[in-house]
Amino acid sequence: MHNEILLILSLIITYSVVLVLFAIFQEQGLYLWTVIATIAANIEVLIIVNAFGMEMTLGNILFASTFLVTDILSELYGKKAAQTAVWLGIATSVCFIVISQSWMLYIPNENDFATPSIRTVFSNTPRLMAVGIIVYVIVQLFDVWAYHKWWALTERKFKDRRKFLWLRNNGSTLISQLLNTILFTWGAFLGTHNTQTLISIAFSSYIIFVVTSLADTPFVYLARHLQRNMSHESHK
Repeated sequence: MHNEILLILSLIITYSVVLVLFAIFQEQGLYLWTVIATIAANIEVLIIVNAFGMEMTLGNILFASTFLVTDILSELYGKKAAQTAVWLGIATSVCFIVISQSWMLYIPNENDFATPSIRTVFSNTPRLMAVGIIVYVIVQLFDVWAYHKWWALTERKFKDRRKFLWLRNNGSTLISQLLNTILFTWGAFLGTHNTQTLISIAFSSYIIFVVTSLADTPFVYLARHLQRNMSHESHK
């Protein structure tokens, strides 16, 4: 149960950190987390573990947290703010590719001990990051679009803008994560792992995404509550 406990703790801590950054820095805190999660998730995805009876890559929770960020931004600041977070994630990925690959150009000193490990990790980075950028653009922009489509539908049907947050949150993210799972798994790992492993990774990844998507809903509600409290405080 070691890995399972770590994954559950990681989910709770990651989503809580998003709220803490939002409480401290508001909109800018959410943008900050997008940058952090984008870099960390693209490194962490190289690690494969066994948990809950499945073979899975890490990075799923961090990547899922970027959907939490765009959903909070969509809910509280509008579509443009959410799209800004998406473009920040893309810019972060591009910059990180360039920086990490520049490390490979250096000839290491005879006393260097880190370069072999760095090369092992980051030799796969260009492909993963390139696929990640393409998939990130498609999936995140789709998620923002779907969120506001669900919002328009529920507002039109029920004549209430605030209700059914859970529906637009999960309705957009669950579809987006299915699209992400298929595109990223085959784009990033085809030729690296056999078909059985790819199917296992895709299945386990989507199961994780379903859980993380459902789990982020209370945090979106909490973010909306936090904003209301902060707004009341600022008007005192």
